[in-house]
Amino acid sequence: MKCLLNYADRYMEKADWKDMELIKICLCSMGILIGTSVSNKAKGSVKKSAKILFVLTYIPLMIKAAVVFLEGKPARR
Repeated sequence: MKCLLNYADRYMEKADWKDMELIKICLCSMGILIGTSVSNKAKGSVKKSAKILFVLTYIPLMIKAAVVFLEGKPARR
């Protein structure tokens, strides 16, 4: 497992914002595929879980974005 995390760290060092957007689009489409294949009986719990996961991941991302925004340092070119 540690080896996989090292690969991920090395990938992230080389990735730019475009790569991250592609990963997000890929994961979003996977989520849509999974969501459309869930039975009607399970849709309620899947929706509830997705809402909770969204909030739990969105808050830390937005806190980090706010910190970067409030630093006010101009981007390097």
